[in-house]
Amino acid sequence: MKIVSLFAILPFAAAFAPRAMVDRSINVRLQSTTNNHHEEGLASRRDWFQAVATTTAGAALLTFTQPALAEEGGAMKNVVIAGATGQTGSRIYDRLIQQNFVVTGGVRNVAKASKSLKGNLQQLDVVANSQDTLASTLSGAEGLIIAVGFNPGKNLLRMSAAAHEVDNLGTIKLIDAAKQAGVKKVVLLSSILTDGRAWGQEDSPGFVATNAFGGALDEKLDAEKYLRKSGLDYTIVRPGGLKGKAPTGPLSVNPENTLNSGEISRDLVADVCVASLTDPKASNKVLEIIEDEGAPPKVFNGLNM
Repeated sequence: MKIVSLFAILPFAAAFAPRAMVDRSINVRLQSTTNNHHEEGLASRRDWFQAVATTTAGAALLTFTQPALAEEGGAMKNVVIAGATGQTGSRIYDRLIQQNFVVTGGVRNVAKASKSLKGNLQQLDVVANSQDTLASTLSGAEGLIIAVGFNPGKNLLRMSAAAHEVDNLGTIKLIDAAKQAGVKKVVLLSSILTDGRAWGQEDSPGFVATNAFGGALDEKLDAEKYLRKSGLDYTIVRPGGLKGKAPTGPLSVNPENTLNSGEISRDLVADVCVASLTDPKASNKVLEIIEDEGAPPKVFNGLNM
């Protein structure tokens, strides 16, 4: 076993750690690795978003040990990752394979995705596919990680429509398909400030600048609310600004509606998404996550305040 450090406010964070393979544990602070092999070459959303930030709640360092889990020890085996070709989705896909899950990578174009991703890939398009088709893709899966999101760079004139189709209606359709297919656990990758209006952030520069791209935060919030009312076991992961490089600080886990700034490596986001599948302390919770850099966060999506 290895010591894992988390900067956390939530009481359950002391028991929150990535699921590990036989004789293997994950040091969240030091050993998350960078994976740049499966990026699609599309403009990252961080290139389109701009924001500023103030401070975040103070956090206490929690140190704990996490025993490695034997492959046969966990109840969950079969997992689908929707959005497996994305920059974060591909990292999640790799980790699921490394940790001996039976993984299906849900992608829009199997032929294109197979050039960079190995393993079991199936066509999954939350806009084009019907609920029945999506349910068929999810058949036999116990867990689902949703890492889809519209790309504002594809068509600037259709940002609002695309955000509504993908982050709202398409995600909701996928949640319904998960219920239809008998999926037990859903992890939804979202964003900090998604529920910014609920705690007075609707006029903050971060919320305004991010939501200007198709109303993405409002569309994501509708899907979050739907998942919370679905009856499914869920974890909603809200990262700060996403970085493609390896972590430079330890993971900071915070309650919902507390972070309006901060950044985090996609590697850590992938670790948290995979861990949320099996850790009971993440059940029916919203996790807002950034890297703790030892000072109040002042950066969001790569831009200084």
